Amino acid sequence: MTFNTFLRHLREGAKNIFRNGWMSVASIVSIIVSLFILGVFILLVLNVNAIADKADKQVQIRAYLNLNVDQKLRETVQKEIAAMPEVSKIDFISKEQGLEDFRKSMGDEGKELLEGFDKDNNPLPDAFKIEVYEPTTVPFVSKKIEALNASHADQQPIMKVKYGKGTIETLFKVTRMVRNIGFIFVAGLAVMSMFLISNTIRVTILARRREIGIMKLVGATNTFIRWPFFVEGTLIGLIGSIITVAILFAGYSRLAATVGSDFTLQMSLLPVSDLWQWGGLLIVLGVLIGMWGTTLSIRKFLKV
Repeated sequence: MTFNTFLRHLREGAKNIFRNGWMSVASIVSIIVSLFILGVFILLVLNVNAIADKADKQVQIRAYLNLNVDQKLRETVQKEIAAMPEVSKIDFISKEQGLEDFRKSMGDEGKELLEGFDKDNNPLPDAFKIEVYEPTTVPFVSKKIEALNASHADQQPIMKVKYGKGTIETLFKVTRMVRNIGFIFVAGLAVMSMFLISNTIRVTILARRREIGIMKLVGATNTFIRWPFFVEGTLIGLIGSIITVAILFAGYSRLAATVGSDFTLQMSLLPVSDLWQWGGLLIVLGVLIGMWGTTLSIRKFLKV
């Protein structure tokens, strides 16, 4: 194919969009609707996954020390916990700091309720706040910390280990289920969108059988006939996907700004800057769907 022939196919493909009027509009609208639904679900899944990841990362272990643990033993235990390969960070929380943190978390009621407790009258024990690399290892790490008592049989340092047992396991199950269901929905919508748009483009091409028949009568080759349709389908996919991405990002930006300014909503959406690659993916998907729908329709239904 020469360069001039290629330019001719580009011009004819672009002209066909305007020549076919409402059929082209129907194809573009079909792409917009399908990709919009798919895009909404993608944004929903991405934000749900981000919230789930944030919840996972906030999972911490609290290891409370017995009251008779001296500083030397405490430092030894802290080094043993920090040496565990699953542990990413460990902080020592003195009982004084623990009381102050507890008083702050209680607000004004905490000041009155804890008024009688001070440095010399503090019922709270010293503790370690432990973070892990992988949230799902929290139960396993907790058992390893509890097992440290066995290596210090003369003076057991660990009084209690807390990490929200039961609640954490449920959280992991729910977040895993949300991710799996979300990806299944997105995959299903992607397939549905491809077939819906393919059928719309197929109808567009079927409506122009007479035009194709005339072109064959005057000696046009199959390749010569296919290319303008191929270009037309590609442009329809590109136009529809660009409009879809513009609508999605405009709506999402406004929603993110609304949620970010509303202090009653205890959540935040992913910033738009983190989602541009998904917008590009939708545009590429729209182009591929237009190409695929046109190619499939010509080969299987027009017998060109």
